[in-house]
Amino acid sequence: MSVLGDLLGIEWPVIQAPMAGVQGSALALAVSNAGGLGSLPCAMLTPEALLKELLALRNGTERPYNVNFFCHRMPPPDAAREAAWRALLSPHLAAYGIDAAAIASGPGRMPFDDTLADVLEAFKPPVVSFHFGLPEPALLARVKGWGAKVLSSATSVDEGLWLQAHGADAVIAQGLEAGGHRGHFLSGDLEVGTHSGLFALLPQMVQALRVPVIAAGGVTDARAAAAARALGAAGVQAGTAYLLCPEATTSAVHRAALQSGAAVSTALTNVFTGRPARSIVNTAMRELGPMNPQAPAFPGATAAMAPLRAAAEALGRSDWSPLWAGQNASGCRAVPAAQITRDIAAAWRPQGIPR
Repeated sequence: MSVLGDLLGIEWPVIQAPMAGVQGSALALAVSNAGGLGSLPCAMLTPEALLKELLALRNGTERPYNVNFFCHRMPPPDAAREAAWRALLSPHLAAYGIDAAAIASGPGRMPFDDTLADVLEAFKPPVVSFHFGLPEPALLARVKGWGAKVLSSATSVDEGLWLQAHGADAVIAQGLEAGGHRGHFLSGDLEVGTHSGLFALLPQMVQALRVPVIAAGGVTDARAAAAARALGAAGVQAGTAYLLCPEATTSAVHRAALQSGAAVSTALTNVFTGRPARSIVNTAMRELGPMNPQAPAFPGATAAMAPLRAAAEALGRSDWSPLWAGQNASGCRAVPAAQITRDIAAAWRPQGIPR
């Protein structure tokens, strides 16, 4: 068993990235039961929905699984910025017959708190991961108190060292090519252009840290995993590779964008949530950004974008949808998640052992 396998109790050091909006417990179960570490994204779940998914995980596997939460600070209300954002969107909303003034505000994504910890503690999940740093010390102590191993994402060596010093058992090195939200928490959104790709970041982080380092960004097959392993990674985290799996809930328009037949073009954008995240380039990113200074602070941009997304998707269009994906979508295949997991795990499988 690998170092990461020993730490997390998994057969193969392959973690399925938690991907809010495109998966539930079914994908996590498929990966865990294949010997990797399946992950459940919880940032968009109510306590009631979280309870339902945790029950499914407990009943669906005896193997370790991961639950993932965000650790952002909710921004103070900013009526002027919200009004400016809706004014910017108003022509596009009007094109779909949507009244900007009638759109309700909403948080979109909530940070980890005591209410969620209360639900979680009854299940004592073996692994808990965080994005945007770590929760406050008292909350982190609760999580570690029931024996959970803690992971979190870092986009720089400084963030990796901070996570190590504050209680992370392993650190996920998130390269610039990774899909979805950037995990930075010591630098600002305007500094994402200085972030490194995985194979520049990974060896520096491995050299600087004592805890295991997990490689994330562009890992879709055994070749990329082997390259990460050669640079010192204790394991890999893959997300985009699983987007077309039957166990994922990826929307029809998102699947179509991934299978467009042309090279999938991605960019970092803040127009969907208010925080930089990597998405397939579409109308929203061309019209508004991709990085727009008027977007409300994370997660405030979501509320006004949601009805645009729903209206366009009802017409079979992905113009206003967040199409999260990494730069390497070539490994996206419409095959079971277990096969993706076993294929990536081949980087750690001794020769002669069948998949």
